[in-house]
Amino acid sequence: MASGVKERAPLTCLQQAASRFPRAAIKSAGRVRTDTKAGAAGSDLRFKPVIPGADSSALPLGKTGGFGYSTRFPEQPLPLQTSPVTLKASIVLLPGDGIGPEITQQAKRVLETIGEIFGHEFTYQSHLIGGIAIDETGDPLPEETVQACRHSDAILLGAVGGPKWDDPSAKTRPEAGLLKIRKELGLFANLRPIKLFDQLIDASPLRREIIEGTDILFLRELTGGIYFGESSRSGSGVDETASQAMVYSVGEVERIVRLAAQAAKGRDNRLTSVDKANVLEPSRLWRQAAARVMAEEFPEVQYDVVLVDAMAMHLINRPSDFDVVVTGNMFGDILTDEASMLPGSLGMLPSASLGSDGPGLYEPIHGSAPDIAGKGIANPLATILAAAMLLRHSLNAEPEAVAIETAVGDVLAAGLRTADIARGGPSVSTEAMGDAVVNQLKQ
Repeated sequence: MASGVKERAPLTCLQQAASRFPRAAIKSAGRVRTDTKAGAAGSDLRFKPVIPGADSSALPLGKTGGFGYSTRFPEQPLPLQTSPVTLKASIVLLPGDGIGPEITQQAKRVLETIGEIFGHEFTYQSHLIGGIAIDETGDPLPEETVQACRHSDAILLGAVGGPKWDDPSAKTRPEAGLLKIRKELGLFANLRPIKLFDQLIDASPLRREIIEGTDILFLRELTGGIYFGESSRSGSGVDETASQAMVYSVGEVERIVRLAAQAAKGRDNRLTSVDKANVLEPSRLWRQAAARVMAEEFPEVQYDVVLVDAMAMHLINRPSDFDVVVTGNMFGDILTDEASMLPGSLGMLPSASLGSDGPGLYEPIHGSAPDIAGKGIANPLATILAAAMLLRHSLNAEPEAVAIETAVGDVLAAGLRTADIARGGPSVSTEAMGDAVVNQLKQ
């Protein structure tokens, strides 16, 4: 447990977001603080989301907040109000590789500004993960990093990987560090909101009439499936073979489906499960377990199933038809990368990886972009928005999260763009974009 952390209320962070910011209120939240009764002084604020199957009835979250992030900004934002409760929180920074250190630095500056404005005390520790960790320790996730994360209140990750470590014969790879930290912390649910900022709708590769209104929340199961299945290689030459098992248990499927169904109840009450049940046995188990949970526990939620190849097509020709989408590890990895291009750039989308207890892990969904590392042109907004998710889910700081999201929208409305979203027009540097968000927060 992190010491000195005060609790705002006795409910979990996700429960608080559900009860304090219903859908109608979140639409007009802007920069308005809604105060609640504070919990017992000195209590622990460590992230404790609802454990599916326990008290998941308290989880529904609004479509423009909670699991996702708001892109509906008031025309005349009201002044920020300072928090009645001082938060003391320990945040672990994992800059990682490539552009990771550059974008993480800008997100840290934004968090520091939030601390100043709202009177919070955030402490930061930086630790190794990924390729740089391999170079310095031989391990993509040193034990020191694991322990620091365990004892933190939240974790902000930059990116891992790069061509330097792409040797297929290497004993380990940077990405192994990311898989391991998820497993070590029990992070079973990856939340990826796919939403468009109105200011950037023309940056999408799709026509406005197709993309307009797109607002999808993906829930990807993180700790099972083929990425964690046993692998083997045998034979040699043309007879050499390789295999990797795709394994899911009923319990793993049920807990992620319950979480997704609760999210759907707080949004448009629609849930789509994606699998490959026409071919794969693990997908047949997934479909059966998911159907049972939905029929017995969530009959009021509109539920359908889609094969993964069809879903890949639907994301291109009718993305606005979907609300909440739940799927397995590999399918979720691929589909969310595809969906991430709907807004026009990977540089705009954050994600959260959450477990039933302990700190959450927050990161941009883009990679380490080694081709632009060190050039000062990377887009930091996805990481800054990931910091907003960190505040919302791990620190129960909804108004602070909304303040960041509003500032990002204001900066985009003012016309500032990094190269990836400039569409050939004028662009600003990584640091200049960070400066703009910080300055907007201070206004």
